[in-house]
Amino acid sequence: MQVRADRVSLEGHHGTLLPPTSLTVGEGDLAIVHGEPGVGVTAFGLALAGRLKPTTGTVHADGVDAGLPELVAVVDAPGVSEPDDALALRVVVGEELALAHRPAGKEDVARWLAAHDAAPFAGTRFENLAPALRTRLLTELAAERKGVRLLVLDTPDRHTSDVGSWADLAREQAERGLAVVVLTATTPLSALPFPPALLGAAEQPEPRHHAPEPTPTEELPESTDEVTE
Repeated sequence: MQVRADRVSLEGHHGTLLPPTSLTVGEGDLAIVHGEPGVGVTAFGLALAGRLKPTTGTVHADGVDAGLPELVAVVDAPGVSEPDDALALRVVVGEELALAHRPAGKEDVARWLAAHDAAPFAGTRFENLAPALRTRLLTELAAERKGVRLLVLDTPDRHTSDVGSWADLAREQAERGLAVVVLTATTPLSALPFPPALLGAAEQPEPRHHAPEPTPTEELPESTDEVTE
């Protein structure tokens, strides 16, 4: 599966939100996309997910029959998919599990939190979670949605200057076989782990491929025993 954005642009009521931008990412790939702080970064993520129709250009998925909204999850997008800061973590997890059409009762939420080493924070207001924990839990909830093949992490750098906290997480998801795009805006280019794609560019560096290669199957040696009739 590949998702291809070809010279996607978006115009708003007061001007250009997103200049023409291209990107191709497939399963096991990790791409970092960098742009100036503002709504254009999120707009590109929503276009990748089929949630915003581009003014020009196209976004499509190759190799699958499902549509972009079923294939792509946008994680923690400001004003779109970010949780209400005042909610307790257990409430946020319950809402996300319900969104994924999974059991979301009190015990189901407790089991999920325990399985993801977050049980002690069940009653913590979401705004008080450590940035690394916030991004990890939201990413894992999105990754577990049925049919999702591409994760778009929306500006995790707005919560922390620790690049490794979200870069390692994104790499782990790519190693599991998902396509991963991380949108960044406040991290200096020199601090990013590898050259990013840039908003407003058509020619982009190749994403990093992290999916493990299939283990070769060892061929059994041919038997040299003679068959006795």
